[in-house]
Amino acid sequence: MTPAPTLVVVGAGPRGTGLIERIAANAAELYAGRPLDIHLVDPHPAGGGRIWRHDQSPLLWMNSMAQDVTVFTDDTVRQEGPVRPGPALDAWAEEVRAGRITVDAEPAVLAEIHALTGQDFPTRRLQSTYLRWFYEQSAAALPAGITVHEHPTRALRVTGPRDGRQRVWLEGRTEPLVADLVVLAVGHLDAEPDDEQAELSAFALRHELVHLPPDFTADTDLDALRPGEPVIVRGFGLAFVDLMVLLTEGRGGRHEDGVYHPSGREPVLYVGSRRGVPYRSKIGYGWQGERPPLPHHLGAEHVKELLAAPGPLDFRRDVWPLVARELAHAHYHRLFTAHPERTAIGWEEFRQNYEAAEPDSAELAGLVLRSVPDPADRLDLDALDRPLKGVTLPDGEALQEALRDHITADLARRHDGAHSADLAVFFGLLSAYVQLMALGDTGDGWQGFFSYLASGPPGPRLEQLLALSRAGVVRFVGADMTVETDEERGVFRAASPTVPGAHTEARALVEARLPAPSLRHTSSPLLRGLYEDGAAVTVNGLLRVSPLDGGIEDRDGTTHPRRFALGPFTTARASGAFTRPRTGGPAFSQNDATARTALTFLRALSERPVLAN
Repeated sequence: MTPAPTLVVVGAGPRGTGLIERIAANAAELYAGRPLDIHLVDPHPAGGGRIWRHDQSPLLWMNSMAQDVTVFTDDTVRQEGPVRPGPALDAWAEEVRAGRITVDAEPAVLAEIHALTGQDFPTRRLQSTYLRWFYEQSAAALPAGITVHEHPTRALRVTGPRDGRQRVWLEGRTEPLVADLVVLAVGHLDAEPDDEQAELSAFALRHELVHLPPDFTADTDLDALRPGEPVIVRGFGLAFVDLMVLLTEGRGGRHEDGVYHPSGREPVLYVGSRRGVPYRSKIGYGWQGERPPLPHHLGAEHVKELLAAPGPLDFRRDVWPLVARELAHAHYHRLFTAHPERTAIGWEEFRQNYEAAEPDSAELAGLVLRSVPDPADRLDLDALDRPLKGVTLPDGEALQEALRDHITADLARRHDGAHSADLAVFFGLLSAYVQLMALGDTGDGWQGFFSYLASGPPGPRLEQLLALSRAGVVRFVGADMTVETDEERGVFRAASPTVPGAHTEARALVEARLPAPSLRHTSSPLLRGLYEDGAAVTVNGLLRVSPLDGGIEDRDGTTHPRRFALGPFTTARASGAFTRPRTGGPAFSQNDATARTALTFLRALSERPVLAN
């Protein structure tokens, strides 16, 4: 009897689970009545995987409201496979409360579920429960004959010929899993230290200091950061927010009515970054009325023109002007149609003149100046991106006050529906992100800008940051922060041109960011082996994959017929493994395409009299 074809999926987090769901959805059309063994490899429980596992601090939140989180497809997703609708996180919680969905969760998590509203920011362990339920539902939806086998361990290597079965070597096993197809959905990568990080670690070792390199904050041992001592923190994004929470509330402090009451066990965090400010707050209101017509300046036809252009693309020169006009289109469409009392002319007249003007021209600036009287209603992407650019302040206290004012103003605006053009820009960013995925590796600048503006922390976290600043537990360093080492004094030193001549010394340095997703520097033996075997990578180290179905490309220009990859370490990196309902969900499209390619290949294989060796 011919054995069943075998698919190995490495990574059981949201991407691996999403692939299982798409296999279940497409099997009736593409694989009816045939057997298939799916081997799911991950040391962490299926559903949440590493990042969204249950076993992490209950203080850590998602940075999205419950109503803005779904793992299910809808009719806005561009896919060939069928839509299998399901509840967003808030609706799922309502179903649990009503007894229509049963979950296996501890009492504390059940209490969170019963208290959850659509506007709440859930804990990560609550999201882990949702993802585990989604995995169980997806596995149960697989037709008879398709079986999932879980392997709670790490995959170490994939070997095998291009035209034959692959072997996936697992930690703790002497015999490999033999696979007809392999899909890598491993999520964020750990990394070996680059030259700078290695030098900083060596300096710390020589002087008995603390240096914590880039890492997932929930996995970082923070015990070495001692109470009351200064700690330099480089990075002001979501990793910093997690660090801030774990070193304050996580050490017994508490927030009450906008005041932080310290436990006495907190270090003092001196935080800075390139921008010198935290990511923009999550928007705190919903959309009303007509959506901006997107894409407009950056659609599929524009991306095709970019791909067809001779020579390498320069993002700032070739792509950014299209992004800027797309965001401006979204912003001003909303302003002119929803808030016409704040404009001097009608939308159509403004749109026609705006599109006729050259980008960054005096004509364009004059049009905006005449048509939008209030400067607060004009879109200035440079000022939005770098609010401290060119700003100098006389001393550190002036900087603390200025940053608190900046954060307070950002919170107020991002929670005021009168500025709904900001939410339109958010939708413009999502649209641009989807279109630009076809370009592959767009560089860290675009990813950073997108995250800063579209994927910032919940408003309550920034309110906590303000309270910590007022309490002196967090101190702001400024923009373009530099970190130097002083061999003579045996300290790290941070400075910023925002406060000329000032500096901070500390015996601890924390890199508050995830490692770069580079195959050249990853500490994963699985992906490092893939690179050594000839997998193609970009200049920034992203794994090159087919934009059609995630097939892994080799350096000889061909696509491997039996290896696929999904996730942030690839050139098809999506903005998230789950998404807001009815926003297209590019990760869902990728999962569907990969599932259909895999099922089509495996069906053809099952029809052969003898499987390839």
